[in-house]
Amino acid sequence: MARDEVLRSIKEAEEKTRVKLEKARTDASNITSKARAKEADTIASGLQNAEAEAQSMLNEAREDAGKEADSVRAEGEAALAAIHEHGEKNRSSAVDAVLDAFLQS
Repeated sequence: MARDEVLRSIKEAEEKTRVKLEKARTDASNITSKARAKEADTIASGLQNAEAEAQSMLNEAREDAGKEADSVRAEGEAALAAIHEHGEKNRSSAVDAVLDAFLQS
């Protein structure tokens, strides 16, 4: 082989290597971009799932708190009714006791 042919072969090999290297860099950049996009989608999906789960937990807690409040309110209303009824029954006795005490003083 002549020296010119050897130099030309070397230059062609260098050019092919340069093209392959550029393609490899482009492919690596594309792979990185796709991975970042997929990561962003995964994070967004995870956040949505976490938010939905948190909302579900809040709704459940509100429902439970509402049931508890209804139960406590019913107990309080029953106790208030009993006190009111007991007061009604003893009203005339209380009036008599106050009048007797007033008259004795």
